[in-house]
Amino acid sequence: MTTAVPVLRRKEPFWLGGLAGAMAVCVTHPMDLTRVRMQVFRSESKTVHPTTLQTMVTAVRTAGYLSLYAGLSASVMRQLTYSTVRVGGYEFMKGQWSGVRQPRMYELVFAAVASGMLGAISGCPADLLVVRMTTDSMKPPKLQHRYRNVFDGLFRIATEEGVSGLVRGIMPNVIRAGFWNASQLVSYDYFKSLYTSPPSELSFLQIDKPVVLHVISSVSSSLISITICNPLDVVKARVMATTQDASALRMLYGSFRAEGPTFLLKGWTPAFLRSAPTATLLFVFMEQLRVLGARFAA
Repeated sequence: MTTAVPVLRRKEPFWLGGLAGAMAVCVTHPMDLTRVRMQVFRSESKTVHPTTLQTMVTAVRTAGYLSLYAGLSASVMRQLTYSTVRVGGYEFMKGQWSGVRQPRMYELVFAAVASGMLGAISGCPADLLVVRMTTDSMKPPKLQHRYRNVFDGLFRIATEEGVSGLVRGIMPNVIRAGFWNASQLVSYDYFKSLYTSPPSELSFLQIDKPVVLHVISSVSSSLISITICNPLDVVKARVMATTQDASALRMLYGSFRAEGPTFLLKGWTPAFLRSAPTATLLFVFMEQLRVLGARFAA
C-alpha cells in the first residue's frame, strides 16, 4: 500500500518543524497545562474526575489567569528540541524516498517512529520540566520545585537529582513518541492525500484550498493520534511528576488498582482541544515558513 506524498522540490531547513511548533504552543499552552494536570491528578474516590473546565477554573481562581501559562518556557524548549527532531527527521527521511518514488506506507511509519523516538530522547529534559512546572502548584508547598524558568529547572535537576534525573521517564516517553509521530504525521499525510483524491474516488471530499486542507487533515490526524497515545501520555506524565524511583509498569499497576482502567483516558478532552489547534497551527505555520523560505531563496 502506498500513500501519495508530494515530492519535495527544495531542501527545507531541518529546524522548520521545531520553530513552527514553538509558535503554536505559545497559543495552546493553557490546554496543555490543563491536560497534564488532569492526567497527574489522583483522587481517593474513583467517582471524582474534574472536567477540563473545572481544572482551568481552579487554576485561575487559585493563582490567576497567568497561571495558565506556567511552564511556557519549558513548553517552547520542548518544541525546539523534540519537534525539531521528530518533524525534521521525518521530512528528511521521507524526502530521500520522494525524490525517486512515492514512499510506501511501512516506510513512512518507520521514518515517523524512528524520528519520534529520537525526538523524545532529545526533548526528554524539557518534557520533564513541562510536567513539573505545570503541576507544581498542585503539590503541598514543601514539595513544590518553584523553578523560575526552563534553564533554572535544568540546572537544579542536574545538581539535585544528578544527570540521570534529566531523563526520568524516558522509556514511556520514547515509546509514546514513536506511537505519536507515526499516528500523527503518517495519518496527516494519508488524510491530506485522501481529501485531494481524484473525483472518481472521493468527489465529495475535494478540497482545493491549501489552508482548509491543512486544517481538516490536522484535525483528522489529531483524533487518531490522541486516542492511540492518551494512555501512554497518562503513564508518562505520572512517572515524570514524581521524584521517586517508580517504574512505568509499577505506576501503571498501582493506578489501575486504585482508579480502574478509565484513568487511561484522563485528559483526553483537553489533549484533543490542545492537540488539534497545535497540530493545525504547526502545519499552517510550516507552510507559511516554507513560502517565506522560498521567497528569500529566490
